[in-house]
Amino acid sequence: MQNRPQAMIIGTGAAVPEKTLTNRDFETMVDTSNEWIRARTGMEVRHVVGPDEQNSDLAAAAALKALESAGLTAVDVDLIIVATISGDSGFPSTACFVQKKIGAVNAAALDIGAACAGFIYGLDLADSYIALGKAKHVLVIGSEVLSRITDYSDRNTCVLFGDGAGAAVLAPSDGERGILGTFIKSDGRLSELLYIEGLGTKIPPSHQSVDERKHFIRMAGREVFKYAVKAMGDSAEEILMRTGLDNAAVDLLISHQANLRIIEATARRINLPAERVFINIEKYGNTSSASIPLALDEAVRSGRIQPGQLLVLVAFGAGFTWGSAAIRY
Repeated sequence: MQNRPQAMIIGTGAAVPEKTLTNRDFETMVDTSNEWIRARTGMEVRHVVGPDEQNSDLAAAAALKALESAGLTAVDVDLIIVATISGDSGFPSTACFVQKKIGAVNAAALDIGAACAGFIYGLDLADSYIALGKAKHVLVIGSEVLSRITDYSDRNTCVLFGDGAGAAVLAPSDGERGILGTFIKSDGRLSELLYIEGLGTKIPPSHQSVDERKHFIRMAGREVFKYAVKAMGDSAEEILMRTGLDNAAVDLLISHQANLRIIEATARRINLPAERVFINIEKYGNTSSASIPLALDEAVRSGRIQPGQLLVLVAFGAGFTWGSAAIRY
């Protein structure tokens, strides 16, 4: 038994833009096909923002839904954590924009730049704040507008990414339910395999950098796939070991929705049958830090997740960053 307060998820929410890009749309944009995309990724549709939509708009909408489901208002929030690599601007943080839009006047606000593992990192941080008594209600959001940093002339990456946001409200546990454990890790030696060269101070915006397309996602797909399979499988095993749980007790695996084959490989590592793996990659594509909270909210609202069930969350992203969490919902 833990000797400290344990954080639990008391509300979830999600938001995606109305506009979509289907595999058929990509057939008219680059040299690819619906069959090729579906076979290699499992993706069919992605949501993408319109010209007047921002990351913080999606994040705020997801946050308000999560607060409503938790029975709270924005003034009850002590801390806002937004996991994102595609924020509204270089600074201030997107979390500050979200704070303003939802009216969370009593909260501190910050961003986490851990890419696709960002929501797991956010849960880890929120759990620590609640355990130390430094916050009672923490809003953790994963939100991305990847369409603004996707090169739609690059057939290897453009079919992968979509926009969206998911949010969870955490509070001290009222019993056995809550976050049983988290695991996070990174390896900066592999950063050159998935990155954006521009958008920072290393390569400031210029006519040359724009012409050379330095401000878009670049990925060594085969290498990233290989590392993702290993790291996500390792993470799933690690969190079970750290919490002393048996894989037979896991009711649902919610993996980062990056690639159907990676999700299936992760499930095999901990011997989970398909009926205990939640997949919605066909609806949203890879939404980076938003993918796990989007899946979590869908699973909760559809009734797939019931109170008391054991969840394992696992993710891998640029950095490289990866991690997992075990949650008694």
